[in-house]
Amino acid sequence: MEKNVEISVLCQIYGKALTKKQFEVLEDYYNNDLSLSEIAENNNITRQAVRDIIKKGESKLYELEENISLMKKTFEQEKIIHKIEKQLNDIENLTSSNKEVVKKLHNIKKQLNDLI
Repeated sequence: MEKNVEISVLCQIYGKALTKKQFEVLEDYYNNDLSLSEIAENNNITRQAVRDIIKKGESKLYELEENISLMKKTFEQEKIIHKIEKQLNDIENLTSSNKEVVKKLHNIKKQLNDLI
C-alpha cells in the first residue's frame, strides 16, 4: 500500500490518539497535499518543526497499528466478506429459480455490505 494512503487510513483509525497538532499537520500533509513550507507558514513554525511533527505522528500511528492491528484486521475482514459475497452470488446463480432462496441470499448480502 502506498505510504500516503496508509497514513491516511491510520489517521482515520487512530487519529484521536495523536495530539491535535500532529493530527492537523498529518492531515494537511497527507490529505490536503500541502508542502512542509505551506504547513509551516500556516502554523507559524519552521519547516523542521513540521517535519518533526510529521515523523512523531507517523511513528505513533505505526506503533499503534503494530500493537492493535485494526487496519490489518479490517482489510482481512473485507477480503473475507468479498469472498463470502462471491460464494453467495454463485449459490444465487445455481438457485435462481427458487425465489425464497434468492430473497434470503439478498438479505445476507445486504447484511454483509452493512459490515463494510
